[in-house]
Amino acid sequence: MNNTTINEYKEVISTCKEVFAKKAKDYGTAWRILRLSSITDQIFIKAKRIRSIQEKGTQKVGDDIYGEFLGIINYCVMALIQMDYAQKNDDRLEIPYEELELIYDQKVEETMNLLMDKNHDYDEAWRDMRVSSMTDIILMKLFRVKQIEDNNGKTLISEGIDANYQDMINYCVFCMILMKS
Repeated sequence: MNNTTINEYKEVISTCKEVFAKKAKDYGTAWRILRLSSITDQIFIKAKRIRSIQEKGTQKVGDDIYGEFLGIINYCVMALIQMDYAQKNDDRLEIPYEELELIYDQKVEETMNLLMDKNHDYDEAWRDMRVSSMTDIILMKLFRVKQIEDNNGKTLISEGIDANYQDMINYCVFCMILMKS
């Protein structure tokens, strides 16, 4: 993967993390009360809104599409964090930001490493894709996650929920990079 992509990726994630940190200061970790399926539904709402605005060409609420992609990234990171804490049987509602920041960075690093591996094989094909197509792919991945959740997290042959959240993060980053170009 070329350095331009890495730098662009890190710039987008830096913006996302800044928003995440500010919201953590405003709200704490109130999102910890949400079940994984509720976080998935929050992401679904944002993705549906993006598609609706893309199809209609107008919007009535001030939040822009760029901000919605940012929100999806942060909700996906929250979901990955929820999964991590569930594995540890850690049900604390309030997590100090210092601890949360470390796991946020870890989840983003793992996701960027996945991107680098896939980008090597796909040769940055995403740069020639439409933002609207990537929105559709995000929605498809959400439907996959919902199906896996409805199957109690079990798959026969497919990637798990975490891989789908990571893919959604990466597609959102791609969209945000393309929208800035």
